[in-house]
Amino acid sequence: MSDASKVTTATKIVQRPASARSFDVEADICVAGAGISGISAAIEAARLGRKVVLVDGLPALGGQAVNSIIGTFCGVFHNGDDRYQFTYGIADEILTDLGASGDLYYRVGPGWTTVFYDEVALGRWIEEAIVKEGIELVLGATIRGVSLNDRRIGELDIATRYGDVRLNAGGFVDATGDAVLAWLAGLPCREPADGPIYGSQMVVLENVHMDKAPSREELAEVMADKAKDYGVVREDGLAFFFEGKGTVALNMTHMETPLEPLAASRMGLEGRAQTRYAIDLLKAEFPDCFKDATVRAYGFPGIRQTRWIKGKYQLTVEDVRSARKFDDGVARTAWGLEIHNDKHKLYWEGFDKGEHVHQVPLSAMVCPDADNLVAAGRCIDGDVAALSSVRVMAPCMAMGAAAAHALDLAGSGSIHQIDMAALKDRLKDNLERRDYRDEANP
Repeated sequence: MSDASKVTTATKIVQRPASARSFDVEADICVAGAGISGISAAIEAARLGRKVVLVDGLPALGGQAVNSIIGTFCGVFHNGDDRYQFTYGIADEILTDLGASGDLYYRVGPGWTTVFYDEVALGRWIEEAIVKEGIELVLGATIRGVSLNDRRIGELDIATRYGDVRLNAGGFVDATGDAVLAWLAGLPCREPADGPIYGSQMVVLENVHMDKAPSREELAEVMADKAKDYGVVREDGLAFFFEGKGTVALNMTHMETPLEPLAASRMGLEGRAQTRYAIDLLKAEFPDCFKDATVRAYGFPGIRQTRWIKGKYQLTVEDVRSARKFDDGVARTAWGLEIHNDKHKLYWEGFDKGEHVHQVPLSAMVCPDADNLVAAGRCIDGDVAALSSVRVMAPCMAMGAAAAHALDLAGSGSIHQIDMAALKDRLKDNLERRDYRDEANP
């Protein structure tokens, strides 16, 4: 029988002070952005013994990798017949741990390998890793001011629903995706000059009859022929069937992702409307597979390219096509050009030959006028086509690791004057190692 005397009913009156205090936070390295590149940077920096604070606008970790349900690790493996692994660090740990739990599926194409992952499992892996490394978090955060004095970022002015935060750090990683730190610091940035790069609204369906799934070619043919009949904007959408899970992640939408608050607030509604039309198409055209399918989860609107830094060097499409190696190379991939500048279809230019490998240079990750800021992920400097190749998950993880090590080497000095040989030695796994995974070489 319950004891009624233990029921608590007391309240107290509180009122916001006329001058509310800010919470002051200090760090060796601040990472802004908790997507896959920021997570990689934060974990790597913490393992170097640095005090790390990780800041993100969402009240949860994982960025688009988890919350937009990207669902695929791209750019992890070499192409052609010789499919060794490109990226290590947390990439290797994720593949090992999620593989062991059955939360990965390797799709081996004619010249490439893509790894499907369960976004719930990835989210939990990230949470546990962040806690294990003792990384401080400021989530649900809006960065509204960045100080830049004598070429150094010093303080972030952050708003949260629980109070304002002043964050000071010795070094900063801009993994925000939109170059928020560089932009608010008043540093030059770039945006696409010839119209938008479209994003995608991902959706996961469950209760899918996997044994009746259409082939990639069958789906492509129906999408090209029937999309307009159902009001589907994108005519070359993709479906990622996760064998053993009975789920499929749909990448069948294209919507603008503007950097203007009212328009940005509307884009999610537009994306969800497009997914409904795509599901109607699938149920009607492939009823044996999708007749019982229901939505398990909508991701947050997925953003590909919006704003990025103007770096010391701009990676070019010629660098990518020619498989250029750099003296300051810090990451590698062989992923193709995947340009989403047409609302109805993407432009794809693959590099299937096994000898093709292109690199990301550190000079594309640093601003000429800042000594303690390194960008990682999709906000490094490149032309639109070049960025489309290196903004995928594997090189983003490698860039995050490179940013952490570069800032560690710089210390209180300049990121532009570090020992590049020492940095490349630290990153040699992501530049030279050639291990194989059985899953990628059936």
